[in-house]
Amino acid sequence: MGSLLEKILEWDNIQRAMKRVCANKGSSGVDGMKVEDLDLYMFDHWKEIEQAIRERRYKPQPVERVEIPKENGGVRKLGIPTVVDRTIQQAIAQVLSPIFERQFCENSYGFRPGRSCEQAIVKLLEYFNDGNIWIVDIDLEKFFDTVPQDRLMSIINRTIHDGDTESLIRKYLQAGVMVNGKYEDTPTGTPQGGLCGYRHKPPYAEIVVMLS
Repeated sequence: MGSLLEKILEWDNIQRAMKRVCANKGSSGVDGMKVEDLDLYMFDHWKEIEQAIRERRYKPQPVERVEIPKENGGVRKLGIPTVVDRTIQQAIAQVLSPIFERQFCENSYGFRPGRSCEQAIVKLLEYFNDGNIWIVDIDLEKFFDTVPQDRLMSIINRTIHDGDTESLIRKYLQAGVMVNGKYEDTPTGTPQGGLCGYRHKPPYAEIVVMLS
């Protein structure tokens, strides 16, 4: 089995992920399990979940689709995974984020550890003081809904070269969504909100950002 997946499945890493999920609370997924029930459930069932992941038998549950009104009209579609899947996603993120972090440029401030919108504004003020007066604000419409999964997985493969971890990530991409009680496939895009309450983005969102 790939060394990265071994690190992801280490109990210490899983426990850190559980604490993060519980600390950020968040809504229940399609199975109705609350974060308050996560610790007991994982202590009782982690061994069988871990074995299923190792054997590539683990199947993430579909995410619950919710719509959040935008300030400028319209809605933002979020996908809420079950608390167990949020834990596994967080465990993945804890191992992969430092690897992909090294690939970001120095001037990137979005959704990165130790970086913030405030720091980006400070940098803009520095540019103003240097005589630069133009700011270009670009928003990619429906970005998360249209991310090409094959291209995303190609980027992941070039970086980590770990088939077991890549297989697990692809399963999350293709887990599907429940919309008003009906299942829908997710052949494209990523479920925005995968780590609901952390960064409002899935664990691979830091990877997705590079596509932009």
